[in-house]
Amino acid sequence: MSFPRNCLAALALTFSALSAHAADFTVTSSDIKDGQTLSIAQVFNGFGCMGANRSPQLSWSGAPAGTKSFAVTLYDPDAPTGSGWWHWTVFNLPASTTSLPGGIDAKGRGLPAGAVQGRTDFGSSGFGGACPPQGDKPHRYQLVIWALKTENLPLDAQASGAMLGYFLNASALGQARLTAYYGRDLPHAK
Repeated sequence: MSFPRNCLAALALTFSALSAHAADFTVTSSDIKDGQTLSIAQVFNGFGCMGANRSPQLSWSGAPAGTKSFAVTLYDPDAPTGSGWWHWTVFNLPASTTSLPGGIDAKGRGLPAGAVQGRTDFGSSGFGGACPPQGDKPHRYQLVIWALKTENLPLDAQASGAMLGYFLNASALGQARLTAYYGRDLPHAK
């Protein structure tokens, strides 16, 4: 079975357009640098880790046209759970939002009105910093800003990362991401 040449051309143009959008949508942070090691400020305080457990400052720009809200996720795909580890989820951020301050607490102080922090894999809402097992290689911490085509997701603060991920993938117009690393055996972690 052959695929018509004009369909292939249309797919190539669509992929090219999405790639251009992805290149324009970027996130920066004064606390997290892409490809670098997390500072002790973004490390959990518990489970044998002694960090400041402070959410990072974030700024983003270049969101795709039609964006009606944003979400933020911080996920560790290397956690030895079989399903990774959700460290932070924030959703229903208004489309006018272009930054978040550092140090947003579990009650959401610092978030715009209407924004919600979901439940992390630590079992509560709010930021939960990095804390991989002792002896593991450094884990990846994927921070993603999601541009969404809906104003509100029908979820509350008890929403798990997996449930949020389902809704995010169904509503995503684009993503901007940073990936940082952390291991408890790294020199600055001790």
